[in-house]
Amino acid sequence: MKKYALVLLFGLFALQQLYAVPDSTVLHVQLNKIGLEFYLDEVGRPVYTLSFGKEKVLNPSVLGFEFTDGTGFNKSLKLTGTSRRSVNEQWKPVWGESNQIRNHYEELKVQLQQQEKPFRKINLIFRVFEDGLGFRYEFPKQVDLKYFVVSRELTEFNMTADHKAFWIPGDYDTNEYSYTTSALSEVDAWAVQNKATDIAVRIVPDQYAVQTPLMLKSAKGLYINIHEAALVNYPAMQLHVDRSHFKLSANLVPDALGNKAYLHAPFSTPWRTVIVSDHAEDILASKMILNLNEPSTIKETNWIKPMKFVGVWWEMQTGKSTWSYASSLDSVNTNGELIPSGKHGANTNNVKRYIDFAAKNGIEGVLVEGWNTGWEDWFGNWKENVFDFVTPYPDFDVRAIADYAHSKGIKMIMHNETSGSATTYERYLDTAFRFMNKYAYPAVKTGYVGKIIPRGEHHDGQWMVNHYERVAQKAAEYKVMLDSHEPNRPTGLHRTYPNWMAYESGRGNEYNAFSNGNHLDHETILPFTRLMGGPMDYTPGIFKLKGYAQADSKRQVHSTLAKQLALYITIYSPLQMVADLPENYENYPDAFEFIKHVAVDWDETKILEAEPGSYISIARKAKGKEEWFIGTITNENSREMVVRMNFLDKGKKYLATIYRDGDKAHWKNNPESYKIDEVKIDASSVLKLRLAEGGGAAIEIRCLSVK
Repeated sequence: MKKYALVLLFGLFALQQLYAVPDSTVLHVQLNKIGLEFYLDEVGRPVYTLSFGKEKVLNPSVLGFEFTDGTGFNKSLKLTGTSRRSVNEQWKPVWGESNQIRNHYEELKVQLQQQEKPFRKINLIFRVFEDGLGFRYEFPKQVDLKYFVVSRELTEFNMTADHKAFWIPGDYDTNEYSYTTSALSEVDAWAVQNKATDIAVRIVPDQYAVQTPLMLKSAKGLYINIHEAALVNYPAMQLHVDRSHFKLSANLVPDALGNKAYLHAPFSTPWRTVIVSDHAEDILASKMILNLNEPSTIKETNWIKPMKFVGVWWEMQTGKSTWSYASSLDSVNTNGELIPSGKHGANTNNVKRYIDFAAKNGIEGVLVEGWNTGWEDWFGNWKENVFDFVTPYPDFDVRAIADYAHSKGIKMIMHNETSGSATTYERYLDTAFRFMNKYAYPAVKTGYVGKIIPRGEHHDGQWMVNHYERVAQKAAEYKVMLDSHEPNRPTGLHRTYPNWMAYESGRGNEYNAFSNGNHLDHETILPFTRLMGGPMDYTPGIFKLKGYAQADSKRQVHSTLAKQLALYITIYSPLQMVADLPENYENYPDAFEFIKHVAVDWDETKILEAEPGSYISIARKAKGKEEWFIGTITNENSREMVVRMNFLDKGKKYLATIYRDGDKAHWKNNPESYKIDEVKIDASSVLKLRLAEGGGAAIEIRCLSVK
């Protein structure tokens, strides 16, 4: 009897050990003001917290996964090991806002294992930077975890209070909403979605989901930015908002079957990022997302060259001309040939006019949209094989235009609209890029307007994330630079693929052409949200600000002319469009001088002043030159901006050319009023600039001499 009792006691002890309370060890990582704590809770779930100095940024927040087979890493885990390392290095980007970037972090790797069969393993990698935290999940190679399907990622960001949020709905197919500023407890994505009738495709299944990058501000003055880095082979992360408890949780974009990700160990997820500071300027200055991406996969990068370009585009947006050659597919003659409508913008003579304008003004490139057949059949039909990416309309002479551009020293920029049919584009990728090489097109702007094919997939799902990367890789093979429109929002992959130079992925200037436009605070929010992960092709530089739209003569851009100049600095892109019509620039030749001179590649960037939703002032030093450019913008409020020149070299004299709002300028009543002043300055100078309502100022600074 005693023997059986002993066996029973041993069995109970073994069972107790199997379900024992996990290791109560609390792991700490600290770098300057940023502090991380990690532990396993009473049921064996991974938990982390984040602090900034004495202020708690994130309350205990759970991590983990659930798989479609009912298993996962959501409880009963034990700590099996840890490792740490410190990194403090410098690296040089191919192009960017700075010519050198510091990568400084403390890393903690946590090794976890299930306490129940099949005893699978997962690692958590935390990197604590001076300005925030990046962490990712790592599924190591192991016998009992090979192929698996994710149903939920359990990542939480448990906020400490009902912070002010700058957000757009968690839409699976578009990032082109206006920003809403509200408390977390007031987030209602459906209310915003229902009003956004100017966006063609809108899919927001979760009423309380928001997109990342999400910008937050606490009542105590902490600025918190949540996003992700190195999004590869995984769906984009959105955030579900628990409005009662202010808890944010990962909400991955699903595929056509409702699954989130199809993975094979070994695999590492994208990094989840939390950037935090008590100064808004530090959020914009952060390079953490770039640092969490892999170095360039392209060995020879001398063909990658930032540039400005004009384009046969704004006249189409405003209704002066059309992308399509004929008025409809039914407009054919007796031979079955399309009958030209007479409004086709991408014709040989018109394109040569843009080439001449670019050459005259030192602008490197010309983008032409609507040059190829298919535009009569493209919008809203959810069909394949609309475009073949190589067949021009009868009035577009590809060879003649290529030769003419070459004779003028101008680079042509290709346009490939896919109509959302990624399947068609993938079949034609090599054909399309060979065509670009044949006619010396060094860059391409891609588009994905409409619902995605494969049908049931979304712009931000795993399949399309992989598609966008494949396009970037294929472009690199053919030495073509890439400007993606309508993809997921960027996550710093332009470090890994420096030919992937710009994205749209947000509500651009074009919405001023065909809708009610952009809110007056829009451009003061974008750098804190959309631009956190990478450059944006916002298409600035509109000079004719009223009465430009053919369909509505009362429509206007919600900006002053001086603010349009400032956007070349505050909204960064190495491919910057000079977006207005040539004739509109010719009406303001003195203001156009700033656009002619402004750089697109930089040695240094200084965030002078910033407050999300209110104002931004940024100074940038041109690559390899003793020239600085400053952009400063405001929202709907008039404001006096104080710009201190202490970033200039001491002992040198400079000439500042200031493009500012006129004394009576106003975005609505007098938007095209501006003044140009010249003043000599040095490092001790302070400039005071009055910005009109919806206005801004742009400054060009040239070094004169040494004292």
